[in-house]
Amino acid sequence: KVIWTLLVTILGYASSLPVGDDSLCTAEELAKYSIIFTGKWSQTAFPKQYPLYRPPAQWSSLLGVTHSSDYSMWKKNEYASNGVRDFAEKGEAWLLMKEIEEAGEKIQSVHGIFSAPAISSGTGQTSTVSFVVRIVPSPDWFVGIDSLNLCEGDHWMEEVSVDLFPYDAGTDSGFTFSSPNFATIPQDTVTEITCSSPSHPANSFYYPKLKILPPIAQVTMVKLKKTHLGLSAPYLNLPAKSNEVIDSVS
Repeated sequence: KVIWTLLVTILGYASSLPVGDDSLCTAEELAKYSIIFTGKWSQTAFPKQYPLYRPPAQWSSLLGVTHSSDYSMWKKNEYASNGVRDFAEKGEAWLLMKEIEEAGEKIQSVHGIFSAPAISSGTGQTSTVSFVVRIVPSPDWFVGIDSLNLCEGDHWMEEVSVDLFPYDAGTDSGFTFSSPNFATIPQDTVTEITCSSPSHPANSFYYPKLKILPPIAQVTMVKLKKTHLGLSAPYLNLPAKSNEVIDSVS
């Protein structure tokens, strides 16, 4: 179990923030969120080919962005950018961060980049959050969120919790956690990995007896009270269990 805690500061203005076809964010106050990413990739839940060494099962750093609705970091069933490819395959964030910054300069829709543990916060005029976390080891697999809306009309949501499932970036054709690099040519789109897709017994997530995979991770976003807006995120005093690694940063 891997837990990262970080802060995302969000500003909203009615005049500039369409967040959907039929909704408009009119929340004006400053909002700050504590984001808790919880890895649930255990040998009990995912016993098949569970990586114990070289390297053992783990998560990369979290890289996220706060933005308005006309920007996309990644999307299911669309092609991954070169930056997402590098992050999903090798955990290299430089190109993806460059793409995010260039998008912000071009369309004025990207307002803040946040990461754990290297970068501690992101600030901007937005109501959505996107992020990616690489599954290590893996060919090009990751978990993440594409454009989670944190605004409901005239107020910010108090708490949001989302179960996360593995995605394939469509850039490497490996079936197993420890597959050697085998580029997908031509590149495929980003797809969700399920217990039956890819339908191949070598697939590390192939569990034909299951109807759906259990969540491999979870993210929870909690809106901090106004009295906490100038303070660090509350420390999470969570006891470690036998197969868990707990790390918290603000």
